[in-house]
Amino acid sequence: MKFTVLTLFPEMFQDFFSTSIIGRAVEKGVIECSARNIRDYAFNKHKSVDDYPYGGGSGMVMQVEPLKLALEDVKNQENARVIYLTPKGKTLSQSMMKDFSREEHLIMICGHYEGVDQRFIDKYVTDEVSLGDFVLTGGELPAMVLIDGVSRMVEGVLSSNVSFEDESHFHHLLEYPHYTRPAIYEEVPVPDVLLSGNHLKVDAWRLEQSVRLTMERRPELIEKFFNDPSIDEGHKNKVKKIIKNIEL
Repeated sequence: MKFTVLTLFPEMFQDFFSTSIIGRAVEKGVIECSARNIRDYAFNKHKSVDDYPYGGGSGMVMQVEPLKLALEDVKNQENARVIYLTPKGKTLSQSMMKDFSREEHLIMICGHYEGVDQRFIDKYVTDEVSLGDFVLTGGELPAMVLIDGVSRMVEGVLSSNVSFEDESHFHHLLEYPHYTRPAIYEEVPVPDVLLSGNHLKVDAWRLEQSVRLTMERRPELIEKFFNDPSIDEGHKNKVKKIIKNIEL
């Protein structure tokens, strides 16, 4: 899978692309990551890529032409997804990341200033994505979040599918608590079931903990869980029994 970032600050991605899980995946050739400087496609001697907004107002707006030239230079597949990171976009979710992970090429546009000329968005952008209801200086950090979240679902990036399929939000439920050595720390023991060696009991305990946490912290996700057609009815029935016992 290929990730390409169009940005004014490609140096921000140097360590990100070469560190930890992302770095190892790049080294193995499982994913390909690059960051292109939009200023390289500027058509003036000052390498400026922005101008004042029509209609007045504060700030500057990124121009269409440099973005178009940069996009044409990196888009080698007609069906590549072109993602604009913006507070006006759809809030990023695990299901969106799962959808993006099926693509061959994701191109991310990192806006700055007051944003990007709407004509570029209308013609070239396939997805507008936001991290949440807040504003950041630019789209670089959201692009890193998107690459990190999507790449870990690409086959070969993590050691096994279990590594991400058990995590919070993958099937809408929050993840169960984790423990490691020592078995007792400051007189607080690890739950006995995790030391039992009985994997069926461990799995049942983990599912119950996931349901409890979700009900306490994000109860709206329970409805999403039951409305998800990709989750089999047997699993849903287990969760129904857990919820019933909790409510009793």
